[in-house]
Amino acid sequence: MAKAKKLSKRKLSVLDELFESQLSEQQVLEKYRVSKRLYRKWQGDEPFAEEFESRIAHLHRQSELIIARYAALAAVKLVELLESDKPETSRKACLDIISLRNNIVDKDRQPNDDDICNDIGEVQLSEQKASRLLEVLAELEE
Repeated sequence: MAKAKKLSKRKLSVLDELFESQLSEQQVLEKYRVSKRLYRKWQGDEPFAEEFESRIAHLHRQSELIIARYAALAAVKLVELLESDKPETSRKACLDIISLRNNIVDKDRQPNDDDICNDIGEVQLSEQKASRLLEVLAELEE
């Protein structure tokens, strides 16, 4: 954020408000008396645009960290839902588990990697849960 030092106090205040408050973009502009025309001009200004993009990237990294922290818990909850008395709940859990696994494989796939599945920590299912999963999947194909 060394580029932030090249920004005026007003620009930094607007950026801080945009990224740290619950106000909408329009509300922030009104609060700091920044016209849409001036704001568009700022967006074309390299230091402002770089700081804006840097803050967006930071928020994306924070989001990914939160999702990564809870992914294992979410997977466990989905596996538990396989035993639901409601067939539709079990069916949706099966689809979500398959989708989750496919997303993991896609993210971890390396070029020319034929056996990526061996490198991924797979969820271990009890025989009963695996049987239930296969049962629900068979129902889907009917």
